[in-house]
Amino acid sequence: MRPLRIELHKQDYLEIEWDDGKIHKYPLKFLRDESPDAGNKGETILWKHYAPPPKGPEKPGMYEIESITPVGNYAIQIKWKDGYDYGIYSWEALRKFGEYLELKDNLHQDFDNH
Repeated sequence: MRPLRIELHKQDYLEIEWDDGKIHKYPLKFLRDESPDAGNKGETILWKHYAPPPKGPEKPGMYEIESITPVGNYAIQIKWKDGYDYGIYSWEALRKFGEYLELKDNLHQDFDNH
């Protein structure tokens, strides 16, 4: 599972087309809030979990992408306009995020239609 195309849509969402034809849309707020780095999610060392530091106030540019850089053949690194660039988003994590968002949207629609 690899992306064929990664496209930023007007600082609203990132769209990834996967090699199996699946297309996922990722809201930028979701991607930033779910950034896979120790400062955001904490970390586990020798089975002990260390919580991340408390979040500060929202900064200008926090949910706007400045650049996207490939990391090897397995991930991308996103630099946000507020200077934050710590999370590396693996293809596996992005695919799981996409499946989660798709499921969440489908559940929401099911409840709205009943």
